[in-house]
Amino acid sequence: MSEILHPQSNSPSPFLDQIENAEKYRNYEAEARPCVQELYRLNHASQTLDFVLSKKAEYGRLDKAEMSIWEAMDYLTNLVDDSDPDIDLPQIDHALQTAEAIRMDGHPRWFQLAGFIHDLGKVLCMFDEPQWAVVGDTYPVGCAFSDRIVYHELFQANPDYSHPVYSTPNGIYDAHCGLDNVHISWGHDEYLYLVTRDYLPREAQWMIRYHSCYPVHREGAYTHLLSDGDAELLKWVRAFNPYDLYSKSEVRPDINELKPYYEDLVAEFFPEKLKW
Repeated sequence: MSEILHPQSNSPSPFLDQIENAEKYRNYEAEARPCVQELYRLNHASQTLDFVLSKKAEYGRLDKAEMSIWEAMDYLTNLVDDSDPDIDLPQIDHALQTAEAIRMDGHPRWFQLAGFIHDLGKVLCMFDEPQWAVVGDTYPVGCAFSDRIVYHELFQANPDYSHPVYSTPNGIYDAHCGLDNVHISWGHDEYLYLVTRDYLPREAQWMIRYHSCYPVHREGAYTHLLSDGDAELLKWVRAFNPYDLYSKSEVRPDINELKPYYEDLVAEFFPEKLKW
């Protein structure tokens, strides 16, 4: 699996080369926790273009709170992602598992930081957002729902499914308009991107903004909406994805031992408080 270590490197990967049974991850069949399909039922019925636009307008003002990265991270110590079929540990564990895998492979500090904070947008639950509007795979709205989206059949309950414009391949978009011009279903990815974009390299912004957009970065859907420049940035999302996915383990990281390293890392890039 080392060929996906880094878009610009053929170096061996201490972490990725030790992965076994990769097929066990993202198993949405009968073994998935019952809450997973229920979450996607609500998600696919409710994530309309109007809903997404309203949430982007509401949260784009960044007027919900002022708090540090660590205050947000503390919230994740008690949050379990109901959309994850692989594991049910608190999100702080997943953050550290992801970041430590990236660090093991010697990636730059900004890459490690992206791994550590990538799910911090799940603090949306702090503002009483239901998990179906926070977690799970993301996908374009305002155009036809791809059959490569997990639980695609559940979109039949979505009002946009049969809309005369939104149900067409391009929908409201011009062909090859670029992913940044496409509205993606609302959730923690877009929210954290809005909060942190002024402090991170563009590659890290894309890792955060599109890491849950599996239909695009993994399944190859919606290529008709991508621009020429998107391909290069998606390489970074794909380079990030194995660490996000395959680092999941029942072996919990030692938070107290690792915290000093990540405190320094966070302080290198972020001010003491951010607007949320």
